[in-house]
Amino acid sequence: MSDRQHFAERNGPWGFFFLVAYVGAAIYFIVHSDGQFWSVILGLLQAIVWPAYVIYHCLELLHA
Repeated sequence: MSDRQHFAERNGPWGFFFLVAYVGAAIYFIVHSDGQFWSVILGLLQAIVWPAYVIYHCLELLHA
């Protein structure tokens, strides 16, 4: 018998959701860039932090 505790995290569906959201955001930001190398890199970085953009614009609409 072992004294170790086993923890199983089942975050598969959420991981898939976040992957799809990242890919969609990356496509959106890359399509709206001018196609230069650094613009594409910036688009990929923006895809990582797109929820911050959403919250910022929602708060801006609420005048908070």
